[in-house]
Amino acid sequence: MRRIAIAAALFLLVGAFTSTSQADLKLATFDVDASPPVGTALAYDPSIGVQNPLSCRGVVLIGSGKPIVLCAVDWIGIGTGGQVVFKESFAKAAGTTPGRVAVHTLHQHDAPRCDFAVEELLRNVGLENAGFDDAFARDVVRRAAAAIRKSIDNARAITHLGLGFGTVKDVASNRRILGEDGKVKFTRWTATRDEKLRAMPAGTIDSQLKMVSFWNGDKALAALSYYACHPQSYYRTGMASPDFPGLARNSRQTATKVPHIHFNGAGGNIGAGKWNDGSKENRQVLADKVAVGMVDAWNATKKSPITAADVAWSTAPVSLPVASHLVESTLLKTLHNKDAKPADRWFAAKHLLWLRRCNNLETIDISCLTLRNSRVLHMPGELFVEYQLAAQKLRPDLFVAMAAYGDYSPGYIGTEIAYSQGGYESSERASRVAPEVEGVLMGAVKTLLNKR
Repeated sequence: MRRIAIAAALFLLVGAFTSTSQADLKLATFDVDASPPVGTALAYDPSIGVQNPLSCRGVVLIGSGKPIVLCAVDWIGIGTGGQVVFKESFAKAAGTTPGRVAVHTLHQHDAPRCDFAVEELLRNVGLENAGFDDAFARDVVRRAAAAIRKSIDNARAITHLGLGFGTVKDVASNRRILGEDGKVKFTRWTATRDEKLRAMPAGTIDSQLKMVSFWNGDKALAALSYYACHPQSYYRTGMASPDFPGLARNSRQTATKVPHIHFNGAGGNIGAGKWNDGSKENRQVLADKVAVGMVDAWNATKKSPITAADVAWSTAPVSLPVASHLVESTLLKTLHNKDAKPADRWFAAKHLLWLRRCNNLETIDISCLTLRNSRVLHMPGELFVEYQLAAQKLRPDLFVAMAAYGDYSPGYIGTEIAYSQGGYESSERASRVAPEVEGVLMGAVKTLLNKR
């Protein structure tokens, strides 16, 4: 009888330990409005209103070391000082470190940009709010941090991880169309009216939409989706809009009543140009197509038990090689020229700060979230889709998703060969890194994917 009693006690102890381990992994979600006030700067025009609200939303994973914060913002980009403020504020709110916070944008064009370091530099030379409204952006950060603190008090236990993917049809196409000489012959913009360019093959894309979801038993707590494509249907309207990926995300959140956070993958050289002539009705058409991919990924989701031991966060700091066309004396001349356009002075300040970061060998963290047999990579800049495809090829045994448009300062990040092919994305106008960037980033990706 005593042996039976001991065995029963051990059974209960093991059961209690397993239950506690699962309960120790929790999820909190947050979502605040990030729509700019009328009269403040969007990426290219002053805001005259809001067509559809923008959001700053994300999740906090609690229980595996210090909390992990993943955030997606409906803005065109957040660079240098913007990344610092967002990460430090969110880290303080969540009780973690900035290195365990990932902040990405979806890159909508009728939306603001943000870089507090650039704003500070411009203020020192007598120019304020040239690129974005500083007070508004800081208010978004404050409200999001407050939402994080509040959400943690209501965090729910995670018992299962869901992984699924769906195919998005007739949305993505490669923007760079090469000629017989291997050089870029045509650029197929996100809105393309030329029927001949639209008729050309879609080219290299990733048509898969990846979805990661968190569950408490049969109750879904949140869904995170990843898809690589420039998110423009049309823009320069002055009306803030999350554009078609945001509309698709919102429709799925409404349909499922589950918080949905969407991330733009490596879509730097990908747009909807083959399928989009810029007609306004195409915004909803494209949104519906992306939503179908989200539905398919949701329906294809396979759930498996997950505990805190199945979760890990790792980083690989990289120093990116700076583009040779950035010259400090030239940038300083524009920065201090009071007769120059405010936008030109904004970009001079932005590029100057990036140049100095690179020259000082300051690093950007490439990070990877491990969730059982899945990996989610967090990358900077307007990354080419080849990086995403290469990461998946490196670990075909894993479910690999990628979020790009993290630190926006590098601009477009092409493959090494892209810089010899010409085209807008690898031009001096668009990219602030050197061709050697591919080796640096892929080295970090390999290191992260080869960890446990």
